[in-house]
Amino acid sequence: MVTTRLFAIISMLLVSCLLSPVLTAESGERIAIRLLVNDAIGPATEDYIVRSLEKADQQQAELVIIRMDTPGGLDSAMRGIIKNIINSSVPVVTYVAPSGSRAASAGTYILYASHVAAMAPGTNLGAATPVKVGGISPPDISGKDEKDKVANKDPMQKKIINDAVAYIRGLAELRGRNQEWAEKAVREAASLQANEALKLNVIDIVASGMADLLTQINGRKVMVQGRERTLNTTGLAIREIDPDWRSRLLSVITNPNVAYILMLMGIYGLILEFSNPGAIVPGTIGAIALLLAMYSFQLLPINYAGMGLILLGVALMIGEAFQPSFGILGIGGTVAFVIGSIILMDTDVPGFGVDLSVIITFTISSALLFIFVVGMAIKARRRPVVSGHEELVGSEAVVLQDFEHEGRVAVHGETWRAASDSPLQKDQAVEVVGIKGLILHVKPFSKYTQEQEQ
Repeated sequence: MVTTRLFAIISMLLVSCLLSPVLTAESGERIAIRLLVNDAIGPATEDYIVRSLEKADQQQAELVIIRMDTPGGLDSAMRGIIKNIINSSVPVVTYVAPSGSRAASAGTYILYASHVAAMAPGTNLGAATPVKVGGISPPDISGKDEKDKVANKDPMQKKIINDAVAYIRGLAELRGRNQEWAEKAVREAASLQANEALKLNVIDIVASGMADLLTQINGRKVMVQGRERTLNTTGLAIREIDPDWRSRLLSVITNPNVAYILMLMGIYGLILEFSNPGAIVPGTIGAIALLLAMYSFQLLPINYAGMGLILLGVALMIGEAFQPSFGILGIGGTVAFVIGSIILMDTDVPGFGVDLSVIITFTISSALLFIFVVGMAIKARRRPVVSGHEELVGSEAVVLQDFEHEGRVAVHGETWRAASDSPLQKDQAVEVVGIKGLILHVKPFSKYTQEQEQ
């Protein structure tokens, strides 16, 4: 069911690529491109914004407006977006809207990097402290207050924060915005609501809507690629660029839960194909799913130790199926699988972790599949054949009439045509040594065997 739904989604995305209209500006029409960012910032968001900026440049748009509502996102994706905003030939306005939205963490950096930073009333920004990556922090039992904790960060965390401070201060200096508060947002995870941000020169405009935004930025001077440019928003037509098939496909497969499921689907498919060669379908689906998972993982912050533990867990559970060990291999495999799944994503950024319910579901299903289902299949293969043509080989048959090369024999209460290299007599006991089509190949029992039976 999961496989069917996933491939249906991918097929729909590919079809939408062919059916989606191409955005073009009419001759002489002045346009502004509007982009929507309403989720955590990741590889799909970067791809969407970067390629939309290229389209805006090709269509000679007057400006690009990014309407944002984000809890943050991945550092690599954020830096890719900022790099392209800074080097864009089209002025970029980042607008935190509608009311109730936020530009937290990575969103704050993007807001600082934009040529114009705007917010709607009732929105907020900040909390830009880098999230610790890799591992689980032990509980603090020292009783120190928050200031002491910040002052006594481990060296690696200090390096990460100092780098983030230098980065956001550089962006603030580039756009002439408040550098002190920018540093405070990183070091102390400070936040501001829209009106306070305007008073502190963190943003440029508080606008109640798109029309108000365009009115306020009209005539505003900004620096674009080192040259001063005056914004003219009079009579601008707003054109919205939605994520195309590529961005939507990236959004689906770079979801950590989907990437995790794709990886396990790939492993399951290949194992089923190897255990039953020639099935084709499990191997084909498994190979495609595994390749998509590998592509997703190279875009996501993956802990390869976690992936190694997942593979080890699968191997141990399969080992339990082949060589029962009173549960030792199975329990060890399950533990390794769970731990590997938990630490698979090497980040605590909201929206980029594998959901615990998904981990529990696939841990149980993997244990059932590899230990019980595969185990029963292996046991079934090891049992002697008790029916079918294969079971006839080695059976005893009785000749129904004299014949030299071909005649009839009785075996298991059935009459079969039989062929023999030596003459046979009626009621003689013979052994079935092979089957070709509907003809049994038989031979007389040895004298020793006949004497034993007598």
